Amino acid sequence: MEPDLQNKIKETVVEILENSNMDETTEFKVRKSASEKLGIDLSRSDRKKFVRQVVESYLADQQSKAEAQQQAEEEEKEEDEEEELKRKRGAKEYDDDGDLIICRLSEKRRVTITDFRGKTLVSMREYYRKDGKELPTSKGISLTAEQWSSFSKSVPAIEKAIRKMESRLN
Repeated sequence: MEPDLQNKIKETVVEILENSNMDETTEFKVRKSASEKLGIDLSRSDRKKFVRQVVESYLADQQSKAEAQQQAEEEEKEEDEEEELKRKRGAKEYDDDGDLIICRLSEKRRVTITDFRGKTLVSMREYYRKDGKELPTSKGISLTAEQWSSFSKSVPAIEKAIRKMESRLN
């Protein structure tokens, strides 16, 4: 079959498919309609086979588009659910594991409140990015509630020592 004829058949078949109810359309109906539109016999085996290929290719493309659309809709729904969850939690920021981020000390370091084996921990830790997620490194410290209480009582003395040291340097 000549390339020009193949192109005419393909364009006509695709146009018919695009304007058809896919629940009611059959390959036979498409081939018959294309035959009438083009004024040529498409029931010959080589032409029949070509029309079948065009129809199958069209259906495969439509299936791929539908799957891509469905995936995009699912991703959008997940993003919307995440946003809704953030709104419900208020202005508080949580990490990927659901731990409360108290503050970010730098781009890679932060303070979080974590529940680990039934104990509440204050963690000051360094993080790294992998596959779009921020993951904790072993660099850092996690304090129990008692340890945090002891440390926080010592903060004024630490601040005083820092000021004294800085005044010596200036």
